[in-house]
Amino acid sequence: MPGKALNKIKETNTMVKSAWIDISVPMPVRTPLAYWPDDPVPPKIERIMDVERGDRVTMSQININSHNGTHIDSPLHFIKGGSSIDRMPLETSVGPARVIEIKDEASVKVKELEPYKIKAGERILFKTRNSAKAYRTNQFVEEYVYISTEAARYLAEKKVRLVGLDYISIGKYGERENLTATHETLLRAGVYILEMINLDGVKPGDYELLCLPLRMENGDAGPARAILRPLR
Repeated sequence: MPGKALNKIKETNTMVKSAWIDISVPMPVRTPLAYWPDDPVPPKIERIMDVERGDRVTMSQININSHNGTHIDSPLHFIKGGSSIDRMPLETSVGPARVIEIKDEASVKVKELEPYKIKAGERILFKTRNSAKAYRTNQFVEEYVYISTEAARYLAEKKVRLVGLDYISIGKYGERENLTATHETLLRAGVYILEMINLDGVKPGDYELLCLPLRMENGDAGPARAILRPLR
């Protein structure tokens, strides 16, 4: 193959790869992973075999719950008899999505959402100050931007398909009423919840979202890999 043609193919492949943005939070090996303080067991990922140590293969042991790292909540998470993650329609988290930047330093509020004219079936990802600040540490950050109960009701009434937020939970830590109400309101309405994404450096706008949770039978949630590509 002529050199110029080969270089052109390499250039095209590089451009295709760079168009995708990984918004998943890395699952670190050996180092701590931020997790919900009330979880009974902290997540742990360790290298149990390593070719660098002379082992025949490299292998890691993963001990996490279904809500550690980037994940999608299913209705079963809060709703008795609710649908499980393995029954989630695949198109829920695959397709056009809109990144909306939230300026409010405390929570996602209806007043800030109204100008966006959110429509039924949309996949909405909220970029807050969490993305730039909360992920600077592997320790849990208590004062993160959450979704207000009123905003959760607003989104449910709009009949969106998916709601994503850039930290561990859409509900406020330490306020069980909000934590329960936000989840129950969205999940009862059939809205799936994508939590712990990182939108630092992602501009507000329209994207193609590819995100699928692990197919965990009767699962309340599923760890996921989430990527975005700008729609032009």
